[in-house]
Parts: sequence; structure tokens; C-alpha cells
Amino acid sequence: MQAQTVGRLRAGILAMVTLVVWNLVSANAFGTSREIRAMVLKGSVNPGSAAYFRRVLDESNRAGDRLLLVELDTPGGLVSSMRSMIQGVMASRVPVVVYVSPSGAQAASAGALLLLSSHVAVMAPGTETGAAHPVGLGGGSEERGSVMAKKVENDLAAFARSLAEKRGRSTEWAERSVRESIASTSSEALRAGVIDTVASSRRDLLEWLDGRRVSTAAGTLIIHTSGLVVREAGPSFPERVMMVIADPSIASILILVGLAGLYFELSTPGAVFPGVAGAISLLLGLYAVQLLSGSATGLMLILLAVLFLGLELVVTSGGVLAVAGLVALFIGSLMSFNVPEKGLFINWLLFLPVFLSFSAGVLLLVFVVARSTRRRSLTGSEGLIGERGRVVKSIGPGLPRKVYVHGELWDASGMESCQDGAPVAVTGIEGMKLKVKPIKEP
Repeated sequence: MQAQTVGRLRAGILAMVTLVVWNLVSANAFGTSREIRAMVLKGSVNPGSAAYFRRVLDESNRAGDRLLLVELDTPGGLVSSMRSMIQGVMASRVPVVVYVSPSGAQAASAGALLLLSSHVAVMAPGTETGAAHPVGLGGGSEERGSVMAKKVENDLAAFARSLAEKRGRSTEWAERSVRESIASTSSEALRAGVIDTVASSRRDLLEWLDGRRVSTAAGTLIIHTSGLVVREAGPSFPERVMMVIADPSIASILILVGLAGLYFELSTPGAVFPGVAGAISLLLGLYAVQLLSGSATGLMLILLAVLFLGLELVVTSGGVLAVAGLVALFIGSLMSFNVPEKGLFINWLLFLPVFLSFSAGVLLLVFVVARSTRRRSLTGSEGLIGERGRVVKSIGPGLPRKVYVHGELWDASGMESCQDGAPVAVTGIEGMKLKVKPIKEP
């Protein structure tokens, strides 16, 4: 019995020693890089910028960098992309320093929450942060009485409080930025306990960071910046493309431009360029729908609009198919790119003028085509009916008389009472012979 107790004690001591040694080795191995990785995150928060941020963050963790410096300037963006980025920060072993820079930059909406989640939050003079209330239809705030608006607001408010509490920052300011859309300058944010310092340049920031103690997923670390090399990490080409097109307003405009190009090419074959540009724009727009995880029903309505507008060119519907296509396109765009619970919002000041211009162009083309179908034909045999000409003498004895119509000589009938040179009008065609009747000249 005593031997078993001694054996268990030895096993426990051995396990504890192994765990301590492993932690020491891991701590010594981590952060041995002599580099500071830096990236510039500018523009809206979307799947493209989230992919760029997560890639650089993963590379920094694998390389064991001393810290990741994120220079931020964003008006906000998608909630889903913001959450993905913040989850990466919370799980990072490398200290993440978010620096709102340069002067005049902002960390609004989703950017404000990303700033709250960082291990070190810094702003340059002349910058601002806050206004994290979820944006609603038309670029304004959601109606207060809306159940969905309340759900989104309460969810983001709780999320902001949890981030501020985790980093030891002002929970009151975090909640007010969501519920009341308050915004603060760099000096106001520092006094409110939202950020850690104000730095006028990257050099001043790195000097201030040297020797600072932060708590990451790897434990408590001391930041060393003296003598380290700053390595810039830019976005790849696919990430650049994603950052441009993965915006609800841009994606909807790409689809409209694509449809306009294809519609013009199909209605006037041979132009080539509008068709090629339209096909590329339409594919990029549909790819953006996939990136934004838009509504499947909205995507089906957009494809139905493509079908209706295409059929309008080959089916005489009097514009019914064109109008149905435009209605399906409008509703499909709303369902795909204006989903508040997913953080998707259309910029109406940008979308509406483009959509109305596209609709006017389509309806104008339908009107022109319909008008041309009702117009009398000016070519072929049908184009001769109603034309005027003159009687020409017979070429020889026993030959029928001819009429000179539209620059050509035709055999004619029904003009027994017509004199040579008399004016006639074409009333019909029988084979290669015209039916004519005499007319009086004014």
C-alpha cells in the first residue's frame, strides 16, 4: 500500500516537472523573432479585409513575432467580418496593437470594437472612434421599435461590454458607443479609458511600447521593440480584389453594370466590348454575393431577372418581361445586400441612381424596339408598298409596260388607263410584278 502511494507521488511529481519544463520551453521559443509585423487596414470591414487580417495574424503567430501593429482607418463594415477578426485577436499569442492612424483617420462602428479588443489601443492626434450603433436601411439607424433592431443592438452592446471588460477598458463608453452612437476624439478616448495612449507617429508608438506588459493567449508578456525590424505585410492580389468587391453597394452595382453590358450586347450584336465587360462584371457581382453570404432567395431573384431581361429581347411581351425583370432585380438586391442582422447594408445614395439609370435604359430600349416593330418596313418587297413611281414606255411590241419605282424598273399591272410618264403608287406585289394605281400630282 505504501509502495503504491510512493509510486503515485512520483508520477505526480514527474507530470508537474514535465508541465513546467514544457511551459518554459514554449515561453522561450515564442517571441524569439527579431521582427515586428505591420499592416495597414484601410476601408470598410468586409470578408476581404477580414481574410487579409487573419492571414497576417496567423503568419505573425507562426513566426513568433514580438508584436503585430495594425494601422487602422475604417468607417466600419460587416458584423460577421468584425467578429472573425476579433476572434483572431482574442486567440492570438502575439500582442496585437491597433493604431488609429494617420491624423484624420477613424475607427468607427466595427472599427471601434476592433480597437476595444486589441491588446494595446492607440490613436494618433486628430483621429476619432466610436459610433458603433448598427446602421439601418438607407444609411440611418434602425427604427427603435423594431424587434430585429433591438436584437442587433443588444447583441452588439453586450459584445462591446465584454471586450472592454476583458481588456480593462471603459464598459460604460463601450455600451454607449453602441446604444447612443457616441464618438470620441483621441484625447477624449484617452480620458475615458478607451485607449492606452496617444502617439503622433509610429516611431513614438514603438518607443512607448518598449517594456510594456500585456496579457495574451500565451500569458503575460513584456513587449520589446528596441532594435527590432518592422516588416510590412501587404494584402495579396486576391485579397485586394475581395476588399473592393465585397461591399454590398459595390457588389450590387457590379451586377447592374453586368446586366446593362449583356443587355446592350444582345440587343445590338457585334459591339463585343459591352458583352465582355458585362459578363465579367456580372460574375464578379455574383462572386461578391457568395462572399457576403447573401440570401439564397435574393440570388435566385437576381438570376430570374437575368432570364426575364434576356427573354424580352426574343419574345414580344410589350415590356411586361422587362418590368418583371426590373422588379425581381430590385427585390433580389434588397434581399441579398440589405440584411441588417448580418450587417449587410446598401448605400442608397449610390445604389438608387445606378438602378434608376439602368431601368430607364432598359425601358427606353424596349420602347424603341416596340416602336420599330410597329413601323412600316422600309426594306425588301414590303418596303415597296406605298412607294411612288412613273410609267415607262414598253420596250418592244407586245411587251408589258414597266414602271420606274425606287430606282428600279418593274413589270406592272393595273395601269391600262395610265399614260407614259404618269405618276403611280404601288398597291401590291404579285411575284415579280407590281400592282399600281394612278395618282394625281399636286
